[in-house]
Amino acid sequence: MDHYQDIKILADPEFPQSMLMNALFAKLHRALVQIKSNAIGISFPNVKGNTSKNLGDLFRLHGTAESLQNLEAQSWLRGMRDHVDATEVSPIPENVQFCRVKRVQSKSSAERLRRRYLKRHDSVTEKDVVGMIPDSVEKRLELPFLQLKSESTGQHFCLFIEHQAAQPNAVAGEFNSYGLSNKATVPWF
Repeated sequence: MDHYQDIKILADPEFPQSMLMNALFAKLHRALVQIKSNAIGISFPNVKGNTSKNLGDLFRLHGTAESLQNLEAQSWLRGMRDHVDATEVSPIPENVQFCRVKRVQSKSSAERLRRRYLKRHDSVTEKDVVGMIPDSVEKRLELPFLQLKSESTGQHFCLFIEHQAAQPNAVAGEFNSYGLSNKATVPWF
């Protein structure tokens, strides 16, 4: 991972920055799925810590020059060019830190717990399980997120993203189709 590309969301009077970021990220996800890439990572350099709900107006793609140029060749930014400023693919600066950027999923959604319980217990009705698993069991994540729509189920969901503390050494690994990893780090600068 020796190159990067910055993509900045431009201010637009008609669309909020978060809406444009969500649309842009959805396009990136579809492109990464299409090219079957597990070698491109992402970071959000302008995020204001993990307590902000906003990821900022910039995201940075990380990978080899070849993998980033292959992504660019997919014309995945089509339809968004008026809303973004994309830099050229460039070498990573020297003397950078490294950061793990990962997806965090809430394991305690009351609705999800109810559905799961119903699947495992045939004799229980939906009404019963609502009484057994109240809404108060939910734990809300206090992390920045993107709002996306699942291509497979059509449901909307929040993709919570955590930037872990910067560290001096890189950790190799693969990235998922969102450009996130539970193991691998990306250059942080």
